Amino acid sequence: MATIAETIARIGPLDEGAMARARERQAALTKPPGSLGRLEALSVQLAGIAGTARPSVARKAIVVMAGDHGVTAEGVSAYPAAVTAQMVANFLAGGAAINALAGGAGARLTVVDLGVAADLPARDGLLAWKIAPGTANAARGPAMRRADAARAVEAGIAVAGREAARGLDLLGTGEMGIGNTTAAAAIAAAVTGAPAAAVTGRGTGVEGEVLRRKVAVVERMLAVNAPEPGDALDVLAKVGGFEIGGLAGLILGAAAARVPVVLDGFIAGAAAILAVGLCPAARPYLIAGHRSAEPGHAVILDHLGLDPLLDLGLRLGEGTGAALALGIVDGAARTLAGMATFGEAGVAIADCGLRIAE
Repeated sequence: MATIAETIARIGPLDEGAMARARERQAALTKPPGSLGRLEALSVQLAGIAGTARPSVARKAIVVMAGDHGVTAEGVSAYPAAVTAQMVANFLAGGAAINALAGGAGARLTVVDLGVAADLPARDGLLAWKIAPGTANAARGPAMRRADAARAVEAGIAVAGREAARGLDLLGTGEMGIGNTTAAAAIAAAVTGAPAAAVTGRGTGVEGEVLRRKVAVVERMLAVNAPEPGDALDVLAKVGGFEIGGLAGLILGAAAARVPVVLDGFIAGAAAILAVGLCPAARPYLIAGHRSAEPGHAVILDHLGLDPLLDLGLRLGEGTGAALALGIVDGAARTLAGMATFGEAGVAIADCGLRIAE
């Protein structure tokens, strides 16, 4: 298994030559310049990642990382912790929203158990990398040991390597873990400096007194553990989750393999700020699939400087927003690679334009 340091050493800058050639091709395609809007810049980013002016993202995968959170003991969720294992079973049976959307996007789906608080039977599509049966209650002390935080990240790196070996051009992130919006809020507050109230949202649907309790719990997590903002592993260990660490490693592993990563929502965003904290060079490999309804996600996107492709009011997680965005990313690649240039199509642009009557 590759270490975090070994993986970071393999993450290089985007290919400027490929990006320049992609821009030249974009300028020559049979369309008015800029008429495909953000698809054009996105296609250039894909070219820089892949190292070719005509990238393909035909081989798609979504990885759902799963783990439980001890902080659910503080009453921060509308659902009990047992739902994590039940939803993992639903993913594997093909009955969840992510199954429907991944299928529609033509993406294979892999589920990874990094810390579900139940014994999950072996199933096709499930990878067993359990570090522990859930984190400790981060409102009372660190969520996990630093060594276990590193193990979670390295597990994600290994999963990314496995997916790349199967053939991979585009990777979407997903997660499942009751209580993980609380952990993500604590991560967002710790790294960005935003107040807990600004990054803590409804999660599974809590409101009123329960939402106020959730904000107070996030504040307590930060006060009790004092995570160091500049040390991503410290933040993960003190207030994070195993599945969040796994997602951070997944991002690093994909970047090392020169595979673009389409982020889902709030939880994936929390993992992304940890991944970029560990390796700033991973930032250009990220694509924000959507803007979550969770208030902390906007704070994270601003911190990362990412502009989401979609804004649909989603807050389900599972990778649903990423799955919806895969088609847009595919469209960016297909238009760059598949459209004809004016020269190829025999269109004489010098003869085009309005004739003004004298």
